[in-house]
Amino acid sequence: MKKILFSLTLVASLMSCQGEKTAYVDNTVLIQEYSKMKTTEAKFEKRSQALSNELDSIAAIFQQEVQEFQSNMKSMSAQGRERRQGELVQKQQMLQQRQQQKGQMLRQESDQAIDSLIAEVKEHVGNYGKEKGYAYIFGSNESANIMYAKEGLDITEDVLEVINGQEKESESKEKESVEKENTEK
Repeated sequence: MKKILFSLTLVASLMSCQGEKTAYVDNTVLIQEYSKMKTTEAKFEKRSQALSNELDSIAAIFQQEVQEFQSNMKSMSAQGRERRQGELVQKQQMLQQRQQQKGQMLRQESDQAIDSLIAEVKEHVGNYGKEKGYAYIFGSNESANIMYAKEGLDITEDVLEVINGQEKESESKEKESVEKENTEK
């Protein structure tokens, strides 16, 4: 009797679970194809390139100083050579330190921006799930935490269309309000 009751309970619980709507998204695709992420990556790539150009020009000036020192080295006194070498070594260390600091600052800013966008995407997925009546929306990524899913349960493209569409609407509303302010002035 207990076995029959247990079996009926198990069947009933399985049937109730089948009524819940579930799906999954590919986290990697979702984040990479999010329009704000693409914009943010482009912005930081541009800043990184500008920083690289700035540091390259400073390094080129320093290299000229080194070459000038090397060509004038023979005509300098031993004490003058040592002093100038010390100055150049110190300057090189300062330049390297500056390069590391600026690179680290840029990476930190980039990481913060990306973390913020990931949180935004999670919020969008949660809102999408509530709106569409999902009990669960799982995330899949390179580590394959979802080993198998029935066809049709991947809603990544649907979610992307919704969140990228919301971003376009938001951007166009911002442009309209700016244009309206400009025409009123």
